[in-house]
Amino acid sequence: MEITQAEFVSSYADVRKCPAPDKPEFAFIGRSNVGKSSLLNMLTQRKQLAKTSVKPGKTQTINHFIINNAWYLVDLPGYGYASVSKDKRAGFGKIIEQYVLKRENLYCLFILIDSRLEPQKIDLEFIQWSGSKGVPIALVFTKADKLKKNELQKNLSRYESTLLQTWEELPPIVVTSATEKTGRSELLTFIGNALAEQR
Repeated sequence: MEITQAEFVSSYADVRKCPAPDKPEFAFIGRSNVGKSSLLNMLTQRKQLAKTSVKPGKTQTINHFIINNAWYLVDLPGYGYASVSKDKRAGFGKIIEQYVLKRENLYCLFILIDSRLEPQKIDLEFIQWSGSKGVPIALVFTKADKLKKNELQKNLSRYESTLLQTWEELPPIVVTSATEKTGRSELLTFIGNALAEQR
């Protein structure tokens, strides 16, 4: 599948105001500074589609982008950032929890993980929570270009063995680098297949 058109639609802090749930949605989420905006720009090949920021915790709203006039790419707020208010930080944040649990047209939630780090408690908790709620998820490891191949493999193996302590079967995993455009075709193929299955 190729992306021929990508346009910003809306930005809301209230799930009830999101666009009508009449098209499939693929949402992206992760800890702040995981490289989400860079990944979304790489995926859509639009340099400024999602605003990148050096200040973590920048995305505080649900941002919808319409892709090929057929489906939505959704940029969700980051979880686990210390400077957001206590109210937003309770659980994984009210906006995040309401969107993930109530959006009936959510086809897949892509959880972004910094491949340079050993398994982080907040990421593991979010993966666990999403899985326990029956949300369709896939894990996207970012910044793969920052590691040597053997280091990357070691970190991935560590993640997989940690998850297999509580998961019978691992969710789909995609390794990406926004700089080198690694993982772009895998993500688009995954989305294309998910769309085709629902037709």
